[in-house]
Amino acid sequence: MLRQETIQIIQSTVPVLEVHGTDITKRFYQMMFANHPELLNIFNHANQKKGRQQTALANAVYAAAKHIDQLETILPVVKEIGHKHRSLGIKPEHYPIVGENLLAAIKDVLGEAATDEIIQAWAEAYGVIADAFISVEADLYEKAEQQEGGWEGFRPFRVEKKVTESDVITSFYLVPQDGNKIAKFEPGQYVSVRMEIPGEKNVHIRQYSLSDAPGKPYYRISVKREDGQANQPEGKVSTYLHKQVEEGDVLWLSAPAGVFTLDLNESRPMVFLSGGVGLTPMVSMLHTLLEKNPSHQATFIHSAHNGNVHAMKDKIEELAQKHEQVSVFWAYTEPTVQDRERKAYHKEGYIDLGWLKEVLATTNARFYLCGPVPFMSAMKGLLLQCGVAESDIHWEFFGPAATL
Repeated sequence: MLRQETIQIIQSTVPVLEVHGTDITKRFYQMMFANHPELLNIFNHANQKKGRQQTALANAVYAAAKHIDQLETILPVVKEIGHKHRSLGIKPEHYPIVGENLLAAIKDVLGEAATDEIIQAWAEAYGVIADAFISVEADLYEKAEQQEGGWEGFRPFRVEKKVTESDVITSFYLVPQDGNKIAKFEPGQYVSVRMEIPGEKNVHIRQYSLSDAPGKPYYRISVKREDGQANQPEGKVSTYLHKQVEEGDVLWLSAPAGVFTLDLNESRPMVFLSGGVGLTPMVSMLHTLLEKNPSHQATFIHSAHNGNVHAMKDKIEELAQKHEQVSVFWAYTEPTVQDRERKAYHKEGYIDLGWLKEVLATTNARFYLCGPVPFMSAMKGLLLQCGVAESDIHWEFFGPAATL
């Protein structure tokens, strides 16, 4: 328990964190990687370059400070981050390193404003917060290892099949190299893939949603090749997977993790709303839902640039034909001539309020969102305008948590 004096000091820093939080976390990562370059084998370098990791940490520190007197309110966030930490291999011995460099970054950025009293209060608070993470993650590590088919750390899987799903998305069917059982997972969860790429100094770890229903003798990940744009480089891991990894090669996987999961106890209709490669966990969810309850009402709405990059379209349409209570709708922002000739989509352009109201059979449903952050932010806003209760909207971030 924190002393009341410590709580008051931490809360007094909330306005400062609101202004300088990202500056502090940027400096934190610079200092930590300079002091402990081995941690570059754990953290996603691309998210560092884009500033996503720094922003996510700044938001987490701000939330911890704001709710320091009621830390139980941020336990869901602790659990969500804990799943990611477990899949990456974050261990208790990493927390003192983080604490030391975070406090040093606060002092460095705020200068004289970061008095000894403030630094001491934050040291005390960080100890409590770190203990919460370590406790949650210890339980996750134990469950991941001791469940049937489970394992510790990373396990070798062989690429049994490599399937092109679209111009930019390829699926990899992965079976354990040792031939033993694999751990169960909940639809919506992901695995971390650890890769050593020739010519790269550091190991790279990326997280990919499992895109098939549980209960198969394999895991399937469906990876979008990030070709890069003017303001950002191509994705090293996704490009390597697409261009270099072939059937028979070995990938190292963590046990499945994640809190964005399908609620199979929900009797109301389900709505899956995705953009781009965000459909991957939704495909797993829809398949599982219909395997468990073939008569469950569901709506699958997906936004893509066009049919060339729209993955798994035929498979989803086959499910809808087989289950008449399932509706599917496609929105293409840049349809090709062939898309128009085949009438392959239901809306041209971005999803808007009027069209969404037309295709939704009901707002009394459970909604799942996944895709780029701007897409999910826009969709959440539209759903709220439709009258959907915020508690019925659930989403998954690919990468560090952001805000909608």
